[in-house]
Amino acid sequence: MKKNIGATLALYPTPATVVGTEVNGKVNWLLVAHVGIIGHDQIMLSLFKKHYTNEGVRQTGKVSVNMINEAMLARADYVGSTSGVKADKSDVFAWHKGDAGTPVIDESPLVMECEVVDNYETEAFDNFICRITNTYVDEVCLNEKGKPDYDRLKPVLFEMPNYTYLRTGETIGKCTTFGKGYGKGE
Repeated sequence: MKKNIGATLALYPTPATVVGTEVNGKVNWLLVAHVGIIGHDQIMLSLFKKHYTNEGVRQTGKVSVNMINEAMLARADYVGSTSGVKADKSDVFAWHKGDAGTPVIDESPLVMECEVVDNYETEAFDNFICRITNTYVDEVCLNEKGKPDYDRLKPVLFEMPNYTYLRTGETIGKCTTFGKGYGKGE
């Protein structure tokens, strides 16, 4: 029997990422786990409107989305729990400017540079619709086809209902293979 727990957002876990942008000409980082895919070339970053980072995303129209691993977790957690209004977070990560001009974290195993194409505002959130302009992946984290290998990337996941970080699990199989025998007596 299932229990109704109310209007609880339960589409988790999601990747924990650190977004980078410039606010008033200075690099700023923010931990963001409210990320979503809205097409093969676009993502959405949902940021609470009171975040200092939002101002920079609006100013520049650009943002980097840096996947984090466990080695980065303490610093990522820090940039997510410390306001850029109160602290200079520009030197928390070693970084460089990517080809599109966004701050890119050197040690992040996978980074997407994005151009903001729209902002779907709700009462409390800016939902930045972003077009991916560049994706950088550590070569050791690519498979034989040149695609990201998440068994090697080992991204940290975030789970909202209990406010916890999780490790990724193991690969259980290829998409579209499990259903091939379904309905055919197999």
